[in-house]
Amino acid sequence: MRIAVLCSGGDSPGMNPVLRSVVRTAIDLGSEVYGVRRGFRGLIEGEFEKLSNRSVGGIINRGGTFLLSARDERFKKSEWRERAYINLEKEKIEGLVILGGEGTFKACSLIHREAGIGVIGIPCTIDNDVGGTEYSVGFDTAVFNAVECIDRIRDTASSHERVFLVEVMGKTRGFIALSAGIATGADLILIPEVEFPMERIPEEVSKAKEIGKLHFIAVVAEGYGSCQIIREYLEKEMGNKYGEIRATVLGHIQRGGPPTPFDRIMGMRFGEVAVEALLSGERSGFVAYRKGRFFIEDYELASERREIDRDLLRLWKRLNQ
Repeated sequence: MRIAVLCSGGDSPGMNPVLRSVVRTAIDLGSEVYGVRRGFRGLIEGEFEKLSNRSVGGIINRGGTFLLSARDERFKKSEWRERAYINLEKEKIEGLVILGGEGTFKACSLIHREAGIGVIGIPCTIDNDVGGTEYSVGFDTAVFNAVECIDRIRDTASSHERVFLVEVMGKTRGFIALSAGIATGADLILIPEVEFPMERIPEEVSKAKEIGKLHFIAVVAEGYGSCQIIREYLEKEMGNKYGEIRATVLGHIQRGGPPTPFDRIMGMRFGEVAVEALLSGERSGFVAYRKGRFFIEDYELASERREIDRDLLRLWKRLNQ
């Protein structure tokens, strides 16, 4: 089989190990592999490149994706998708492996239905919010990066007895905030899944300071609210009674840098499973990981809402006394 692989949506640390695994597994099983540069834009523009084992050498420790990734609104229109399908036919592509998140998987399902070729998705998103799978490649690295930054911030927060609000990624979900918050012993974790009025934050700061804490650190998921707005509110309500109030937005620093060993290994396993599934006759679905097992799941499940780990949230509350 001649297959193509591409990345779509936001980059995710661990994508390169996935690509390395896809290419080398496919070649080992007797297939030809083509990389599509710049995601769906590359499908439309015909940016195909034949890949060899050496094409993916030296990328296992690199963040981002060597194939590049891009969003392209044109792909939502049938005439542009038809152009992409013509390019696939011209290159004699018989199957696709596509790396991305829940939004990408909607496009994967559409390509399978319209172009009639096999399309296997691999969940790669730091938000870890793809339904039907317990893990998405990149999450562990994002948490690691956030934890490293918050640990550094704590040193300054303690030295100057300050209140720090640290905003992490997660527009609709609080997976990064919860994991990074509990790993750093944050005094408060604010996530979209748990209602916590901003008016209660000064009370939490007061409680922490009154028991002798030198600093106060709140980890805020961007989906909860802007830490800059929270800072302005706290300054209005408390002034500098408990030390200066600072806000730090970690932003895209969470997505960069070398993937952790866990993301490298998981990425390679996801890639292998995707290729084996495609070559064994699977036509549609994404690689899911649950209870220690990998399998192919229906694209429709990707859009289901994943629940936050309530046990982890309970543990943080118990230890944050």
